[in-house]
Amino acid sequence: MAAACSNKIIVVFWHEGMLNHETGKGVFDSGTDPGFLDVLEKHPENSDRIKNMVSILQKGPISPYISWQHGRPAQVPELLSFHAPEYIDELVEAGKQGGKMICAGTFLNPGSWDAALLAAGTTLSAMKHILDGHGKLAYALVRPPGHHAQPKQADGYCFLNNAGLAVQLALDSGCKKVTVIDIDVHYGNGTAEGFYRTDKVLTVSLHMNHGSWGPSHPQNGSVGELGEGEGFGYNLNIPLPNGTGDRGYGYAMKELVVPAVHKFEPDMIVFVVGQDSSAFDPNGRQCLTMDGYREIGRIVHSLANKHSGGKILIVQEGGYHITYSAYCLHAILEGVLDLPQPLLCDPIAYYPEDEAFAVKFVEATRNYHKEMVPFLKGT
Repeated sequence: MAAACSNKIIVVFWHEGMLNHETGKGVFDSGTDPGFLDVLEKHPENSDRIKNMVSILQKGPISPYISWQHGRPAQVPELLSFHAPEYIDELVEAGKQGGKMICAGTFLNPGSWDAALLAAGTTLSAMKHILDGHGKLAYALVRPPGHHAQPKQADGYCFLNNAGLAVQLALDSGCKKVTVIDIDVHYGNGTAEGFYRTDKVLTVSLHMNHGSWGPSHPQNGSVGELGEGEGFGYNLNIPLPNGTGDRGYGYAMKELVVPAVHKFEPDMIVFVVGQDSSAFDPNGRQCLTMDGYREIGRIVHSLANKHSGGKILIVQEGGYHITYSAYCLHAILEGVLDLPQPLLCDPIAYYPEDEAFAVKFVEATRNYHKEMVPFLKGT
């Protein structure tokens, strides 16, 4: 394969120290051993998933389009741009004491705090790479994930909000408006909470309709959670019907996301990706395949070309099928690069999608946005 053109390179920011976050074994993500199972499974957010993502970018057909940069740990003062000091103090102390369960399914074990600092710092370095003009496409390949972490609360395997920290860095560095497009199967509640009261950040989350899951996740991700004060209308939730596949997601992107981003006109796009919205993920109930992820990537590429001068920061979140998540990542990046043909065939996808329910939901949501969201009225 010919060497990739310089304008079609994604710089991947990565540090192997993030593999040292050990999440244990048990019944799914509970960490519990009931005593009657011979084989306990690894926690879904384990290092194997990320190892395959790294290896497919290093050895897969997309490798000529990938450049690598070393990540680095965040310094505690950097975290205070998004997180409350008392919350960071709590995490630091938990790390010193050897770890504990911070909330359901979310374990801060020995090595976890250092990995979380690496994830945050690596994401900040990826954003700075773009802000300093060194490239337009950067991907923070990080764990632990971050989009559920709120300013004062851990949640859903997340301690520090990597994407939220990067968004704030962009604003502090002169970006006037930032759009976050989150396609993880779970609501990006932490990022939304961090920018819920500002009109400088448009947060868009396409997720399954899962609602609240307890004290650490009080938000329900409904279309009615639109923001508050100056931020009213700038948090757009798209809780797609469970079982939505490629065509349903594509319709939602074209009918809801694209018009909103065009109207908002951001000068930076942060693309938050989780492959747990795939048809085979154990932690989600959606049905995207490689084709669907590739098309979403192309749409984000087009939006960036129109509004942000092609600048996109991609931030890794969920995706728990050890092999298929890596394949779907490959497809996402193919789309972001706007490659003319797929580089990698889908090894397992087959799903007889009926998008009628998703289409009906998208059309109802579009009408709701036109009625309720001030900056979208008349679109």
